[in-house]
Amino acid sequence: MIEDVFRETTAEPRTQSVPLAHLSLEIGHLYLEDFEGGPDRLREHFALARPWADAAVASAAVGTAGRRPRISTCFLIDDYFSRFSSPADVVPPLLAEAARAGLTIDYLVRESGCAVADGFELARSVADRLVESPPPGSNGGRPPARRTGWLANGRRGPTGLVGHETWQPPEETLARRHSVFLDTELWDDEGPVRTWSCAFLAAVWQLLRLGLLRHDGSPVLRPALWDGRTLPGDWDELPALLQVNTAAEPFAAYRTCSLLPYRFLPVEHAVMVVLDQTDVDPEALAQTSRRAADEGIDLPASVAERAGYVFYPGP
Repeated sequence: MIEDVFRETTAEPRTQSVPLAHLSLEIGHLYLEDFEGGPDRLREHFALARPWADAAVASAAVGTAGRRPRISTCFLIDDYFSRFSSPADVVPPLLAEAARAGLTIDYLVRESGCAVADGFELARSVADRLVESPPPGSNGGRPPARRTGWLANGRRGPTGLVGHETWQPPEETLARRHSVFLDTELWDDEGPVRTWSCAFLAAVWQLLRLGLLRHDGSPVLRPALWDGRTLPGDWDELPALLQVNTAAEPFAAYRTCSLLPYRFLPVEHAVMVVLDQTDVDPEALAQTSRRAADEGIDLPASVAERAGYVFYPGP
């Protein structure tokens, strides 16, 4: 006998939760010139990353209340700023060289998926959530970042001085005695469509890995499981988030750690500025905080502080 069950619409959850690992470990973020170096360049990359990956895995056990940490690994491929080769040619040697170094890649992500995922303009949705932190003494004279495409971490220095006006240096809002001021470009509209900057897409990438992005309450960029055999000849035909390890822990996590060569440091500084001034979905944020507390995990309230990095010497 089937019984009718009455539920109030307001009782249904509006924001869906996502499975969460303890740590999302990024073990690569390479560009066209890196892949042009062939297997030798990939081999060099993973050999340099391996010791830092081991250290990140070991440190992930700290703060998990004695439990074995759930760790998933990911690798980001730039198919946004440059289209090269094909998934069929790139993915197998990539996975093979990672395995040669003793590393397992759980998820492959196309960088263009940080801009548009399954027809949803993901980057634009994050841009709409920017909330600039007004520096002391600001008068609202500069247009907001949503209009200019530029976001700063403090007060900009004056421009167009005339006569006896005195120059003033820029000032970081949360400076510790001395300022480290950064003004970062988020996008440009010089072409037929908006081009998102590397820094802004990397900020979207962090929010995805932290499980904090939603569209109408539903998670975005869900993983598609690879059958282990067929790969398309065009990047647009490859899922934006491809799970290549059937035994992988969840893609999103309470915290992230990105293993990157030093050349990425300026971009990731800009990522922190973006994360600090993005108003993420409050219910998604509350969900992760509650679940972390249930597991006895001390999770920072600041989204930016949930993203970690290891910058190592490398090409």
